[in-house]
Amino acid sequence: ADGGGGESSAGRGRGGELASSRRRVSVNSDTEGEVPSTTRNAKKRGKQQITPGEGLPLYLRAMVSTLLIGDEEHDDSQQLRYESANAVYEDLKVMATPAADGDRRNSYFKETEVDHEVIIHSRLKLPKDLFYGRQVQMSMIMHQLQSATMLGDQPLMALIAGYSGTGKSTLVDQIKKPLADKDGLIIEGKFDSSTCPDKVLASALDSFFTDINASNAGENAHMSMRWRISDAVGSGVSCLYDSIPSLRTFMDDGTEVDRSEGRKIAGNSLDQRLKYMFCKLISAIPCRSQPLVLVLDDLQWADEMTLGVIRMLMTDPDIRYFLFLGCYRENEVNDSHMLSTSLNDIREQGINIMTIKVGAIEKESTNALISDVMCLPPNLCRPLSNVVHRKTGGIIMFVLRLLASLNDEELIWYSIKSRRWMFDLQKIELKEMSEDVVKHMTEHMGRLPGKMQLGLKLCACLGPSFDATILEKARKDATIGDDFLESCVEDGFLQTDGGSSYKWSHDQVQQAAYGLIPLQKREKLHLLIGSRLLLSIPPSEMERFIFHVADNMNRGAKFLEDLEQKYEVAELNLRAGEKLLQQQSFHSAVNYLMNGITLIGDDSWGAKHSLTLRLYDAASEALCATGDFPKLTALAEKPLIYARCFQDKLNIYNNLVRALSSSGENEECISRCVSVLSQLGEFLPKHITPDIYREEVAKVKQALIGQSKQDLLSLPVMTKAKKLTAMRFLNHMLIATYSTNPPLNLLVVFRMVRMTVDFGVCNISAVGFACYGAWLASSPNDEYEGAFTMGRVASDLMKKLCGAEAEILPRIYLLVYGMINIYKEPWQASLCKYSEAFDAGMISGDTEYALSNITLYYMLSLFNCGSNLKETSQSLHKFVKRALQYQHQTAARTLAISEQMAYDLMGLKKNCYEAHFGLDEEALKNFFVRNKLANMSRNLYQKIKYVTYMCGDMDAAAKHYDLQEALNANCSVQATTGRTSFFFISTFIDGLIGLYFSRKHREDEAKWTHVAEKAIELMKKWTDGSSWNCANKLYLLQAEYFFLKNDERAYACYRASITKAREHKFNHEEGLAHEKLATYLLYKNQHDEALQHFQNAKKCYATWGANVLVQRVEKAITILSPLCVGSI
Repeated sequence: ADGGGGESSAGRGRGGELASSRRRVSVNSDTEGEVPSTTRNAKKRGKQQITPGEGLPLYLRAMVSTLLIGDEEHDDSQQLRYESANAVYEDLKVMATPAADGDRRNSYFKETEVDHEVIIHSRLKLPKDLFYGRQVQMSMIMHQLQSATMLGDQPLMALIAGYSGTGKSTLVDQIKKPLADKDGLIIEGKFDSSTCPDKVLASALDSFFTDINASNAGENAHMSMRWRISDAVGSGVSCLYDSIPSLRTFMDDGTEVDRSEGRKIAGNSLDQRLKYMFCKLISAIPCRSQPLVLVLDDLQWADEMTLGVIRMLMTDPDIRYFLFLGCYRENEVNDSHMLSTSLNDIREQGINIMTIKVGAIEKESTNALISDVMCLPPNLCRPLSNVVHRKTGGIIMFVLRLLASLNDEELIWYSIKSRRWMFDLQKIELKEMSEDVVKHMTEHMGRLPGKMQLGLKLCACLGPSFDATILEKARKDATIGDDFLESCVEDGFLQTDGGSSYKWSHDQVQQAAYGLIPLQKREKLHLLIGSRLLLSIPPSEMERFIFHVADNMNRGAKFLEDLEQKYEVAELNLRAGEKLLQQQSFHSAVNYLMNGITLIGDDSWGAKHSLTLRLYDAASEALCATGDFPKLTALAEKPLIYARCFQDKLNIYNNLVRALSSSGENEECISRCVSVLSQLGEFLPKHITPDIYREEVAKVKQALIGQSKQDLLSLPVMTKAKKLTAMRFLNHMLIATYSTNPPLNLLVVFRMVRMTVDFGVCNISAVGFACYGAWLASSPNDEYEGAFTMGRVASDLMKKLCGAEAEILPRIYLLVYGMINIYKEPWQASLCKYSEAFDAGMISGDTEYALSNITLYYMLSLFNCGSNLKETSQSLHKFVKRALQYQHQTAARTLAISEQMAYDLMGLKKNCYEAHFGLDEEALKNFFVRNKLANMSRNLYQKIKYVTYMCGDMDAAAKHYDLQEALNANCSVQATTGRTSFFFISTFIDGLIGLYFSRKHREDEAKWTHVAEKAIELMKKWTDGSSWNCANKLYLLQAEYFFLKNDERAYACYRASITKAREHKFNHEEGLAHEKLATYLLYKNQHDEALQHFQNAKKCYATWGANVLVQRVEKAITILSPLCVGSI
């Protein structure tokens, strides 16, 4: 035998003594040697034979009996021989070395008897938690765990990559005890190739909260977690109750879930909402005293939704004390795999991912494993372990399955005579076996009794997990043995929770069992099992087992010949799909619903109209939620042709226009909405002339004559079904018409207001009033008081009809705080409202308006309020990435414009457009023009105009003013649909540009003077409404104007602008006012005071983070300082 190692001089001496007392033989040698005299004498005297080592620990007994027992007495002992005293010494040393707590060696170092079951059945016991040769990988995981639990300042991520069966899951299991010692929490989920991947995360969370509900943890800990979840998710948590039933119990919430809510959300925003809600829920669970580890196994089968949640979790700046551990099979994931793409996205956002490679275990680790399993010293089992390692390649799962099969074939057995495990090494060496572990297990299972094989086949068809009840119904009269499930657990094929639930110990074990079924018979067996289940399960229990029944019937569906049977299976798929829709597993719902539709033909519209319509309705809703708009568009054709009445088509129309709007097919969306509205009695013109526009304005104003705020809030609730449906489709048109057809957008708003006055209020009425208020506040109306009234009506109506956390809150806040209240309330007060609206929109699934609010937040923060550029740009970058993840190009581009503005003023040579879109600024500008994206062009021109003016490039500023004006001239109607706070800054900068060029006294002086005077006029009007926001700007414009006219009042206006900017927290504009006053004082030759204001400007710009402006002012200070009295 190999593995004895070199001998010391002492060892060689002891070896000589040892050799004199026994014959040295090679493993499995058949030669006989001399029996020790002590043994012969005992036999001759006829005394009772005592087994050597009796009463000693198992480990030591094996050593003693190996050294003392001869071949004549126990022929089966001949293969176990020590080749040297050094080998004996090494094995004794192993026993003498203290084992760690929980080490399996502790048991057989102490136990003196083997389990009677082992003796009777000669069956190896293979523990499920074997852990060998992973010390390096374990230290890496523990480092991550330590960082997550002790520091907790950011979410951490580690991935465990390796082939199937290498022990990735076992490695993860090792953290459970140290995590529990820290009062940590763990959420575990596992993907499977044959189940719904979008249910895995929800199921893992459901199991987690089920355990939490059943645990004896203190109520204070539970209450603290409830508060965190409530703070993070709010009332939106109720939308998760269908997916995570145990969460409702944990939250102690009796709220009824509104399942119709999903139909109000546009396109794939349902899927986006679910990602966001999962992210917020998970991020609320951990805290300093209870860190959290989320474990997801077999990520190679993960769905896009779950990967999206992981991406959001890892980039969430608010999550603390959190570690994500993921396992995947690296040989099944290439560079184009969805998992690779998702991981690259995470890395691009600056997140470090620790990848831990897990391969085959080394020879010594295989030997240690076999030593532990067989309770034998390492040197005695090394010959066996060498063979096993060579045949299995060190894949730990393969090692265990091979040991089990060798035991079943009696090539490894328990010897009652020698009281230890034995093995026939020669036969094991000669045994031929497949290199594929699945094939090997199938061959092994094929040698089991027929009843056992039948049971394994049935279980394999029932999926990765099943209940004993469903197996009983599936087998019907077939005999699989009363102890079948118990035997499968003992053999390591199945695992149980101690009750009636079972799952396969590994997906490859299930695959091996499935391989027992001949390929040509699999579909028929599935159909047989599905039919048995369908006939034996009572209707009251069908909901519980619907997926088992539907899955098996679907796999054998091609053998269905009777049309009624196909309708019956189609209805099973409908029930399964509707259940998944309720649980928000949209991708899996699509699969079942499309299976149902495939089973029925066009004739079903006549024979089974209700069933067919329900299948198409549910499928269109699922496809809309997943964002598969091409398939939805194709699916919608048949119900729009075959449906019996217009009412039957409405749900299809609703899902179709949501999809069209989300995919940017605005013209088609508008056309569909106009068609539906005409059938509902609401006619809208396709082409709007000035006369039609004036007529619609007159109608809406007439409808509102004499209607006070209280009158509008007291209107009855809208009850007519047709009008409610019409309001819903008008709501769909709002987004589609805003950028594509602004005049029609206004007519939609006017119609919503008129219908509300005539037929009563609904939640969409609040949106209509808010839009109308935004129109009133915009040019040429400038009816600010009327706008404020409409804004209050919209806000109060929303609270009255929908509650404080209404799903329309993002829309209302965008309009009220973004386009109405900007004329009255301090801008800084709106920042928190935009942030609140973003969270509300993500929770409700209204990502369109959620991201629109966050774009306004950053525009207001940077341009209007002068927030620190460095801090703001860092968070901006993340939100651009997030907008791109949600496929919201408009929001991503708008946010990127603000991000680039920050970089420009900070003096950074960074091109965020290149990073996000692969374009430079000039190319992006051309892209907007070429695609007629007027709003985006306007935003970009305003940004360039602002930056170039602030940096002193006046010619570039003037150029972009002209480009902006040319754009406005072509889009004059669109400008009336609402203005954001950036319009104030743009007007302010226009005035300053005009005054600069007026002082140049060029041929275009009159033009620029007009620009300046117009800006001053507007700023006066706005200052009357909000002195806080506009007074400093008006004073600075007036100061520059007086400077132009050589009016001494200029100095007082400069001082007033500085004072107001400081008082109202506009630090950046205080710096601008200081700089302008310094320039004015230089003109007056007042160098000392000018220097002081340049220095003040520098401080303000430095606080803002505008390094470019700091450097420019520093140059002025350097030139001016020698001229000042104080410098002499």
